[in-house]
Amino acid sequence: MLAFQMNIDDPAFWVLVIVAVSFVAVAVAMVAIALVLRRVVATVKNLERRAEPLLERVTVLSEQVKLIASQGKDMAEQLSEVSGHLSTATMHFSESAALVKDEVRELKQIVGYSAMAAREKVEMVSRTIDQTQRQFSATTFFLQTKLVEPARELAAIMAGVRRGLEVLVAPAPKPAEQIYEDDELFIG
Repeated sequence: MLAFQMNIDDPAFWVLVIVAVSFVAVAVAMVAIALVLRRVVATVKNLERRAEPLLERVTVLSEQVKLIASQGKDMAEQLSEVSGHLSTATMHFSESAALVKDEVRELKQIVGYSAMAAREKVEMVSRTIDQTQRQFSATTFFLQTKLVEPARELAAIMAGVRRGLEVLVAPAPKPAEQIYEDDELFIG
């Protein structure tokens, strides 16, 4: 409870206030980083969840188009032009599927890098908090040993000196005869 006994004009009081505000700011920053990271992870998982069924559908569609194209080649020459278009469409579907797969793979890499960077930042903030706590403890110990204890000792010495001066400056005690005479008047 030493901090509550400090005067607000004392620089040590303001050092304690600044350290406390720093702890609060670090805590708020950590919570903000955690919330942003949670949102990014949720968004990427949602994208992955949505992209995987689409990839499966595109693959199935691609296989179906290839089947139709092979059947079209077996048909009469009238359908040869249609099968050429279907082959082109199949190629585009395959390319699109490959592009979508590449994009999903890149998104996974970006999420991985983001998660690693976020972990590094959280570790850095944790190290900063630990260092701040150690510096705060060292400052508190320094203030206790270099300021508070010597001030307490000085206050005790000054109290002793004051009591000694009071004894030296105090009026001389009344003689015993005078004390007993006054007291005898009240004995009854």
